[in-house]
Amino acid sequence: MNRSHAFAPFASAGTRVLVLGSLPGRASLGAGQYYAHPRNQFWPLIGEVISQPALPGRPYGDRLAALAEAGIGLWDVYASAFRPGSLDSAIRDGEAAALADLAASLPDLRAVAFNGKAASRTGRAILEGTSLPLVDLPSSSPAHAALSLADKQAAWLVLQRFLR
Repeated sequence: MNRSHAFAPFASAGTRVLVLGSLPGRASLGAGQYYAHPRNQFWPLIGEVISQPALPGRPYGDRLAALAEAGIGLWDVYASAFRPGSLDSAIRDGEAAALADLAASLPDLRAVAFNGKAASRTGRAILEGTSLPLVDLPSSSPAHAALSLADKQAAWLVLQRFLR
């Protein structure tokens, strides 16, 4: 089994909210894109947050540009790990990402949001002691079917207050 590696952070000086996943899954790694699995609900959820419901249907580069314009950055809590498949519960021997360094380099950062429980558990441990608000979000993963898309959207919309 090969070690999986995170993508480079997608963030800029204008990033106000940093959304952290755990580690890209197989579909994302294969496509070289954040949240590439067709059933992952990230793009519909974040599209509602930035009032662009058509975001999921746009080309990947356009989606990233819309996030940057809205002040949203993306990364993962693990820089690398062993993970057969794409389930967070299968992550082993994870190497933490340099989240504190990234957060410190973003002058406009107002909050860090965790996409799912695994990201929250690891990310909160890494960012312990930060004065930034840390926001737990229900996972956008297709494996997290306990909540409806509408219920997830209601939770994700809290990010809007940090973007204003």
